[in-house]
Amino acid sequence: MGKGQELYKLAKTMIPGGTSLLSKRPEQLLPENWPAYYSKSKGCRVWDLDGREYIDCGLMGVGTNTLGYANDEVDEAVMKVIRDGNMTTLNCPEEVYLAERLLAMNPWAGGVRYTRGGGEANSMCVRIARAFTGKDKIAICGYHGWHDWYVSVNLGENDALAGHLLPGIPTGGVPKGLRGTSIPFHYNDFDELLQIANANPDLAAVKMEVCRNFGPEDNFLQKVRDLCTERGIVLIFDECTSGFRETFGGLYKKYGINPDMTIYSKTMANGYALSAVLGRKDIMDAAQGSWISSTFWTERIGPTAALAALDVMEKTKSWEYITELGKQNKIRWQALADKYGLKINQWGIPALAGYTFDSPKALEYKTYITQEMLKKGYIAGTLMYTSIAHTPEIIDGYFEALDPIFARIRDFEDGMDVMKELEGPVCQSGFKRLN
Repeated sequence: MGKGQELYKLAKTMIPGGTSLLSKRPEQLLPENWPAYYSKSKGCRVWDLDGREYIDCGLMGVGTNTLGYANDEVDEAVMKVIRDGNMTTLNCPEEVYLAERLLAMNPWAGGVRYTRGGGEANSMCVRIARAFTGKDKIAICGYHGWHDWYVSVNLGENDALAGHLLPGIPTGGVPKGLRGTSIPFHYNDFDELLQIANANPDLAAVKMEVCRNFGPEDNFLQKVRDLCTERGIVLIFDECTSGFRETFGGLYKKYGINPDMTIYSKTMANGYALSAVLGRKDIMDAAQGSWISSTFWTERIGPTAALAALDVMEKTKSWEYITELGKQNKIRWQALADKYGLKINQWGIPALAGYTFDSPKALEYKTYITQEMLKKGYIAGTLMYTSIAHTPEIIDGYFEALDPIFARIRDFEDGMDVMKELEGPVCQSGFKRLN
């Protein structure tokens, strides 16, 4: 057992769940054999506590590091802030400089507020939309964090129904009085959303991811935009994950549909904690009539990192590189599957793409891939969040390592017992999204 697993066993005695993010739990990846912790990182390489080096062809910091780990330009800007002081009684000017930059990129918007986590940014949006409209209910599509307003969507009419709508998201601790205040609808199902709007005149906002696993059909986004405009409903596009992946800004720009509010988070500061809520000026001004305030939303590292990261993105056109790389990954995953007669279902926008085996043993195969790729020096499962640090040579090496693993999965499909090849338990599955 490596030092990482030893430390994780200790962590679970003190930290409920072992770590604060579901996606980083070893049980989600390679139970009992995941290195769990890192000592340093650079580019797309990560070193564990035993000094072993891996190439990260997986989550890349759960989607936060499109410019690669420890990007020199971003880190140099942050180090200067650390030397000059990160937090004082006075405000940091970088939050104003960043607001100017973000509003110039989004001319429909007239105000910006900051948080550090994406979940709290989503909650801020909901609070402001409710304050602006004087209404309470929210129609949601996609994943929007851990706060009560969102998780309440899983509060069924009785306990037996709890968890039915978003499997895997539990509702313990969420007040049952919130039942019915957040109403889910499915992506591309405009009639479902229209029925919600007709049945709930107190709808404050429609909150949705622009897209995640597939794009809009039958003019879906425009229909949503028109409905919100006609009914005075605030349209919020959650770009926490999708921002700066396919355009220099939000995915909404690709489809030409402006929201009333939007959120940037994961990619904006390349691994440093910062989220931004943007909105129309009249909507954002409603924040003055509510209580939305937190000390560490004013620290200096976040906006400084974001300003530097935006410069690097603009210089490298990172969104173009990671999108093209993701498209090629999809082609090569399918080619491998075809080579060995395997059926896979691909999902995600190119820079956040992955695949699932069309097999009852899909989780076993995912665990096996993670196990065998780790032995070959790769942090990799059945997805890849691309970065500009993923060079063509690195990607070629990744697919060369993956090829014989797909060949063995063919053997499993033909009758060989995959469980005899696994060196630990099968990985757990995460929650399922509506989008």
